[in-house]
Amino acid sequence: MATKTRESTSRQGNRSRPAFTWSAGSAGTLAAAAVAGAAVGLAANLGRKFVVQGLAGASGDWAETLANEHAMVLALFDKIEATENHQTTIRKHLLTKVKNALGKHAIEEENVIYPALRDANSAHDADALNAEHGYVKTFLYELENMEADSPEWLAKIRDFRSLLQKHMQMEEREVFPALKRELSDEQNARLFHAMSREGMKLA
Repeated sequence: MATKTRESTSRQGNRSRPAFTWSAGSAGTLAAAAVAGAAVGLAANLGRKFVVQGLAGASGDWAETLANEHAMVLALFDKIEATENHQTTIRKHLLTKVKNALGKHAIEEENVIYPALRDANSAHDADALNAEHGYVKTFLYELENMEADSPEWLAKIRDFRSLLQKHMQMEEREVFPALKRELSDEQNARLFHAMSREGMKLA
């Protein structure tokens, strides 16, 4: 009889304990795992940023890096122009990629290159190019607020591309080569590193 009572008490005692309990050791393990997971996520994000920056900036030359970024954007326009009117999801996805690429590119130019132009007594060029960035933002806004399956959408994409190509050619053929000639090798290297730091913020 006594044995049964002890067994019964033992079972009741086990039942009263929670099925899942935290100990100091398991809480510490979970905290360490959370920190490790966050570190892995941060490292992956930084790795992605370095890849994005490295794709365009492998030369170490700021003007070549910007020209490479121009080419990458135009390649996205090629993909957009190859779509059919019913491929609205693809069009919107590619437009988002264009917007992100141009946003990063604009930060690099507006925060580093155009101020350097003003310092080199080329304020007129800097102001003209900066003003054109406003038209870029207008095109992006209009395209995002149009039906992507309409013929007018693709026509606006072509107008947008035309504006961008003129802007890019002005930079690549005239403005940037002139600025590079004005600067020493050391100044050009500093400009590249400053521009890369800005680009990393949005890569």
